[in-house]
Amino acid sequence: MRPVRRTARGEATRARILRAAVDLMTVKGVAATTLDDVRAASSTSKSQLYHHYPDKDALVQDVIEYQAEEVLTAQGEQLRRLNSIRGLERWRDAIVQRSALRNGAYGCRLGSLASELSDQNERARSALAGHFETWRGLLAEGLRRMRDSGKLRPDADPERLAIGLLGALQGGYLLAQTEHDVKPMRIALDMAIDHIRSYQP
Repeated sequence: MRPVRRTARGEATRARILRAAVDLMTVKGVAATTLDDVRAASSTSKSQLYHHYPDKDALVQDVIEYQAEEVLTAQGEQLRRLNSIRGLERWRDAIVQRSALRNGAYGCRLGSLASELSDQNERARSALAGHFETWRGLLAEGLRRMRDSGKLRPDADPERLAIGLLGALQGGYLLAQTEHDVKPMRIALDMAIDHIRSYQP
């Protein structure tokens, strides 16, 4: 099959549809967002919408990729420089501050999608699992740099510590979302970082 060629106008329409879907699904959730909602929010006709997205599943997949790129680009910029406990604290502060702008509302963009879709949509679950693996890998690489440079003891396991840190983050997002307060997120991350700090020589 030949790749579909899109005009600049077509690309702009597709981007507008996707942006509307991202905004709606972030606020309302995937299940509660209909294609008619997206069509109205993006000011597109039915023919335009179905030209770019023949069904809701295709749109959901692009929403996942969009959100993953946003999250992992931001995470990558900071975590690829991670090489100290202070760096972990700066990473924590940045995440908590971003969540505080919404008083904790809406939680993690990837975590919310995973919670809603993983038991219902295998394709979505698989895609999200891959993105979480990338996120965990970024954390593990930073922790490995800390171990290799002597800032953590040789018995520190970067993979296990990264899983614990990401688990604390996701739990913190959930508590912040339910309480509309970022304090539980900060506490969860502080406890995870304290555990990592216990591996300092």
